[in-house]
Amino acid sequence: MSKKINSNKVDPRKLIECLKKKNINFFSGVPDSCTLQFCNQLLKTKKIKNIVAANEGIAVSLGVGHFLATKRIPCVYLQNSGIGNATDPITNLCEKNIYNIPLLLIIGWRGAPGIKDEPQHYLQGRILTKILKLYGIKYIEIKSNKDLNKVVKLINYSKKKSARVALIIKPNTFEKLSKASHYKEKSDIKRIDIINVIFDKIKKKTKIISSVGYNSRELHQIRLANKNFLGQDFLMVGAMGHTAATAMSLSSHYKGKVLCLDGDGSFIMHLGSFSSINKKEHKNLKYILIDNASHESIGGQPINLRHIDIKSLAQSLNFKNFFSTNKKASLSKIFENFLKSDGPSFFHIKIKRGTLVNLIRPKNLIGIKNNFINKG
Repeated sequence: MSKKINSNKVDPRKLIECLKKKNINFFSGVPDSCTLQFCNQLLKTKKIKNIVAANEGIAVSLGVGHFLATKRIPCVYLQNSGIGNATDPITNLCEKNIYNIPLLLIIGWRGAPGIKDEPQHYLQGRILTKILKLYGIKYIEIKSNKDLNKVVKLINYSKKKSARVALIIKPNTFEKLSKASHYKEKSDIKRIDIINVIFDKIKKKTKIISSVGYNSRELHQIRLANKNFLGQDFLMVGAMGHTAATAMSLSSHYKGKVLCLDGDGSFIMHLGSFSSINKKEHKNLKYILIDNASHESIGGQPINLRHIDIKSLAQSLNFKNFFSTNKKASLSKIFENFLKSDGPSFFHIKIKRGTLVNLIRPKNLIGIKNNFINKG
């Protein structure tokens, strides 16, 4: 028996079909929780091109290339926090007074006024519509399947004016239909296994910079539960892709070890930041790449790292040492060698998907910052 569709929500299949009928068959972007069901359906939809991009600016640029080749409007999906990454190509390539390239944005609206959300979404939520107006982007909010006629009119406007337009999507707008299909890493390691090894092996004054999502949330939860060296972690609750650069800069000032706990999506989002690695200046930097081949905290859409030779990449980025494992039995010993190694070191750990249940979110972020700064 087929699932009954909720008429008060948007069926992502109907939206995709609507876009296909308007000759929109190219999609690229960075998934988020608001567009989760839409992104999941893209993975299952035939006769389209869908690229899960490293960052939102790249997604827009891919869309520009598609338009130049086909004259068809590209669709870029992103969370409103990703507008910053997308701003340069939107305003310097697509703008009407430059190349006047049409573009459909589908934007997840976190932190929308009147909706309780996490602190990192508050400012972006308040200013989203102001940014779109400032950029000259005509937008509509869609809430149910009844709004699909408005979508058609908006696309017609984009075609006629060669304009940039947007659909904005609040949380829980899409009908829940399915989970993402994804590549499964061959590993018996869980994220919690890595965190337990870290806490078992590091010294009290080791500073940790951890990336947005489950890395920071699990680290914070275990740290609080064990009351273990509180104040040594700086949690990147937002700013995806900027974990490594923050850790690099810290390590050039801090005398003790700096451990960077990064995710695969964050790693590839701003890969260029690693060009600043210096073997002398960052000899106390220990970088851990946690790789489960997916954007797990926002639904599990695939991240295509498996086609990349991570060891060769790390060495070319000036890391002095490289370690890797996908076996829990070897994790502790390899981590010891990684921690003792001289110079900036890279540890690639493949893990299986899954996280702790009832994960808490970090609170009192100003307090976390102050503790991190004031504790040696």
